[in-house]
Amino acid sequence: MTKTVQFADLKSVEGLDLGCSDWVEITQEMINTFAEVTNDHQWIHVDVERATKEIGGTIAHGFLTVSLMSGMSYGLLKVEGVTRAINYGFDKLRFTDVVRPGERIRLHQKILKVEEKAGGVAMTRACTVEIEGKERPALIAEWVGVVYG
Repeated sequence: MTKTVQFADLKSVEGLDLGCSDWVEITQEMINTFAEVTNDHQWIHVDVERATKEIGGTIAHGFLTVSLMSGMSYGLLKVEGVTRAINYGFDKLRFTDVVRPGERIRLHQKILKVEEKAGGVAMTRACTVEIEGKERPALIAEWVGVVYG
């Protein structure tokens, strides 16, 4: 369920656990398209035959998983009264397990810190991208975004 907050009240969400996004299924087609867009054609991602033989199947690019976080985050927090929002970057990012085609992932977020920054408000979020049915997540990160009212 989406949490809604007014821009002026952003400090009130500091420490809030936003819960989890909907599940997103990773497909080989997504992996291949990401390889085309980024020019990262490493065999572990796109050579199904070789990857199956050598490592049990292809794996998604770590940065594909990162890039899906934006879309997954939209359903967790809506800030009303925002004129623009920017991705400020990551304070921490670790890939902790591989994601294979056919697996589903979701984003879990908690707001760690809310502070004024560059005329806007920066929110640092603790993020975990979970893999359905696995104990280890695909990644953990501290992600910073800045919103302006």
